Amino acid sequence: MRITSAAIKKELRGSGNKAIADHSQRFFKTGKGDYAEGDKFLGIRVPVIRKLVKKYRTTSLTEVLKILPSGYHEERLFAVLMLVELFSKGDEEAKLAIYRTYLENTRFINNWDLVDASAHKIVGAYLEKRNKQILYELAESDNLWERRISMITTYWFIKRDRFEDALKISGLLVNDKEDLIHKAVGWMLREIGKRDLDSERKFLQKHYKKMPRTMLRYAIEKFPEDERKAYLKGLV
Repeated sequence: MRITSAAIKKELRGSGNKAIADHSQRFFKTGKGDYAEGDKFLGIRVPVIRKLVKKYRTTSLTEVLKILPSGYHEERLFAVLMLVELFSKGDEEAKLAIYRTYLENTRFINNWDLVDASAHKIVGAYLEKRNKQILYELAESDNLWERRISMITTYWFIKRDRFEDALKISGLLVNDKEDLIHKAVGWMLREIGKRDLDSERKFLQKHYKKMPRTMLRYAIEKFPEDERKAYLKGLV
């Protein structure tokens, strides 16, 4: 039997919990002027959504794309996790279609958890052996989420001990005004440091005095205490 977006939405909406939804409204900063202004929640825990992704893993890309524009956060999360699932199982033609679809619909991949659960697993995986110019274009975008996609995508490369693009994009974003970009850059720098501390330190030597405090704290979180304090005091 063909799986429809309507059937999936029905099950998702039947899985909601008002108390969880109310908490999520606050946690994801949905107030006026906040990064997730106006986002709505059904109140579904992520493990439940992941189970539903497995249940509906044979859903077509066409049906997934009917869910992605949803006004409900959890339905968009379901859709991006389904894109990851379809990408991981797809042939080269399918992977290309999903990669293109992802970048054509960034306006719906509009919260940090949606980006973090998908960007490296789709965009990163697709671009691993391809030209990465699109990441530099995204890093210059006016759209917060496209900039975060650019940074988080590099996690795929970092996990394979390839740091060049992550470091270059970190340099482009080091003066970004958004806290969620500060956290993303700091996180990726920390991940580089786990694998090659000298590469992270070389970047920090050049940039740390002008880095936003949150970015720096994330980047040096795993450093020895004395070294971490020296960076925070500007004494390195």
